[in-house]
Amino acid sequence: MTCVAGGPGAETAPVFILVGPQMGENIGACARVMGNFAIPELRIVAPRDGWPNEKAVAMAADSPVLTAAKVFDRLEDAVADRQVLYASTGTPRHMTKPTVTAREACSRARAEMAAGQTVGILFGAEKSGLDNAQITRADAILALPVDPDFSSLNLAMACGVIAHEWRAGDPAPRGYSPVEDRATQAELDGLYAHLHDELDRAGFFYPPEKTPLMMQNLINLFARASATVQEVRTMRGVIKALAIGRGKARVSRD
Repeated sequence: MTCVAGGPGAETAPVFILVGPQMGENIGACARVMGNFAIPELRIVAPRDGWPNEKAVAMAADSPVLTAAKVFDRLEDAVADRQVLYASTGTPRHMTKPTVTAREACSRARAEMAAGQTVGILFGAEKSGLDNAQITRADAILALPVDPDFSSLNLAMACGVIAHEWRAGDPAPRGYSPVEDRATQAELDGLYAHLHDELDRAGFFYPPEKTPLMMQNLINLFARASATVQEVRTMRGVIKALAIGRGKARVSRD
């Protein structure tokens, strides 16, 4: 799928990223409400019914957000330039990860963007939401206070609630200070691939069928750490040194 280029310019709001959306009507409705609240950039990952989509165009009601939307085949490509990610989902899926409200996420995002960082908010498919691997990438889970007995929220409604909180403009939470020089998702992906390859060579993944879960745990650890560019470089240097030195006699430094 070819990426449809969006307009250039400084970012004025978090990027909304729809992962595997199913219905064109919902994509269009998301674009419409984003336009209502001046959130200009929409990214769409692997839409089920393909792209372009006439139903999305009809529902968007001439929203400029849909016209400038970018479409990607893979989530990795859609988030490559993001330094901070929030996953809009109902539960933490048995992983240790901070959980914030939409208001808290948007106020944090305002501080992060003021510090020059790029921010994205992930939204899952209508039927299944975000899966564990997608949630693992995020710095925090963004949870809405819905009724647990009727928690299914329409995709465009979820976008609308979060878009409203962004537009409301609450200041950053007291005591919250964004990490400077955050690594991008592309830089983190390079670290994860490097780590995976060397662990695989070392026979770490046993039994093999548990490899995805083991990597998920490792990725979640680094996502929580809010690693900087230099920390990622240092960690890759550590991995390389261990790989080079594997099997060699220990050199005495006495």
